[in-house]
Amino acid sequence: MIIYKIFRADEWDTLVDKGMTFGTPVDLADGYIHFSTAQQVAATAEKYFAGEENLVIAAVDAEDFGDAMQWEPAREGDLFPHLYRKLRLCDIMWHKKLPLDKDGKHLFPDGVLR
Repeated sequence: MIIYKIFRADEWDTLVDKGMTFGTPVDLADGYIHFSTAQQVAATAEKYFAGEENLVIAAVDAEDFGDAMQWEPAREGDLFPHLYRKLRLCDIMWHKKLPLDKDGKHLFPDGVLR
């Protein structure tokens, strides 16, 4: 299953420079790296990144993480994928910019939203 992580540009640059990350500030505070499914990622962008420019969306295969990936209840009881190990650059299948449209909503790459 393909899942998604949204990064601010500086967070993405750190991952690229170091080749790994233990996550963004919220991930570090919570003790795991937050991801979203295709059904969840638009709401995640709206709730946590509303109106923000210079974002990057990255796709990973949840099955590649084995037991380090846990599905845990979060918003409205939905199960969200949480990674309990560092994320390596080599884990990323692809990444793209996540621009805003003229109304300030994020434009997701084709095939991401369901």
